[in-house]
Amino acid sequence: MEQTDLTQLQQTDLDVMHEMMDEKENVSVVDFKMVTFSLAGKDYAIDIMQVKEIAKTGRFTYVPNAMPFVLGVYNLRGDIIPIIDLRLFFNIEVPERKDNAVENMLIVSVDDQLFGVVVDAIDKVLGIQKSTIQPPHPLFGDINIKYIQGVVESNNHLYILLDVERIFNTRITGKTSEGSVDTVYVNQTVPEIVPQQESPVQQAAKPVAKAAAEPAAPQQKNHEEDFTFVVDELKNLKKFYASNINDAWLKSRFSQWVSERGDKGSQLQNEADAEEFLGEFWSGCNGTWWTKEYADQVYKMLPDNSAKQIMVWNPGCGKGYESFSLACLLKKRYPESKIRIYAQEVDLLSVSNAPLMSIPDSYANDWYAPYVTKKVTGEFTFTQEIKDIIMFEYHDCTNSNALPMVDLIFARDILSFLPVEAQNTVVGDFDEKLKGNGIIILGDNESLGSGSNWGEKTVGSLTCYNKQ
Repeated sequence: MEQTDLTQLQQTDLDVMHEMMDEKENVSVVDFKMVTFSLAGKDYAIDIMQVKEIAKTGRFTYVPNAMPFVLGVYNLRGDIIPIIDLRLFFNIEVPERKDNAVENMLIVSVDDQLFGVVVDAIDKVLGIQKSTIQPPHPLFGDINIKYIQGVVESNNHLYILLDVERIFNTRITGKTSEGSVDTVYVNQTVPEIVPQQESPVQQAAKPVAKAAAEPAAPQQKNHEEDFTFVVDELKNLKKFYASNINDAWLKSRFSQWVSERGDKGSQLQNEADAEEFLGEFWSGCNGTWWTKEYADQVYKMLPDNSAKQIMVWNPGCGKGYESFSLACLLKKRYPESKIRIYAQEVDLLSVSNAPLMSIPDSYANDWYAPYVTKKVTGEFTFTQEIKDIIMFEYHDCTNSNALPMVDLIFARDILSFLPVEAQNTVVGDFDEKLKGNGIIILGDNESLGSGSNWGEKTVGSLTCYNKQ
């Protein structure tokens, strides 16, 4: 009897030892930690390496004309950070918010920039084995699959692991096998604008490199070197970025510039030179009211559309000249449709003052006449119907664009002033947001590039692009 009890005791001790070894082994394979939280009763998570801290606060400073999911900004120990409500971002129903109500907030870091992320409740820090993260599936959440990094099952809970970099519209940059910089897009194929080995700078550098091996005429060599210099100085002085979008104009303008300058030399010496060089880049009626001739060109470009509601994206709307002109023209072209223009600008003062614009008498009595009214002060302003068409927003189009599918994208002269990676990002968003029968109108001297997947149509100085 005693021998049996001893055998049972030894077996029990052996089982306990095995359990301890299994537990130790499980602990040793934890190579990924995530902060878990809930949204509308579902479990979500974020990589702990991107979470700086957890906070509770509700004293946000309102920012006018911001995107609907931006609650405002918050002073975090001297740093002013934007506050994003993930529920609004994902179109999840949010309970009615009380003034200064305390919110649960994660402070996350993306590319050294801090954001406050409001959630329903914050749960815990959970350690898992990275290999247990499963690929996302559309059925795992109410949100777009492109924002999901993966799904994790732990303790009978299914966690949706969010891709924070994707949510805040950043891209992962690395080296290709050839050594050139490449941009990796997560969960989405985005058309590239500039071939990786054929940027204008590289194209300009090729003849120079060749000239080093096979000496050419000194004057020709200088012009080729000057083109490279001009490209660099336009970026440094005016934030104008050479790419396939403006390559044709840039080369043509440089040839003209060399002829104009003569003995002055073709290099850009200062900001005044850069402004003079770009003087012919701007589209017709840029930064002013549209002439009837220009309005007629845009009118002819607009396709037939019998939809009850027509959605328009107008990034880089400036002070509002373009948006109001576009609203009047669209009302003329589609009188039976309800029109909504999302007009975006990064200049807070401009976008704040835009809804209050008056229009000079000379224009008010021209083709704008059916869409303006006279104030008691004698000034002309736009009718309420036209004002209601436009939603002016303080927003950078290189960040997440939570817009519906649109019929028209009107983006003149803005892509060339974005870094090339940002150009890729925005054109990728164009491709994603544009309806199948929609069109894109860029600046007069900008192009989506030959050999791309876009169809082209030209009217006067205007070219529009549609999906093929």
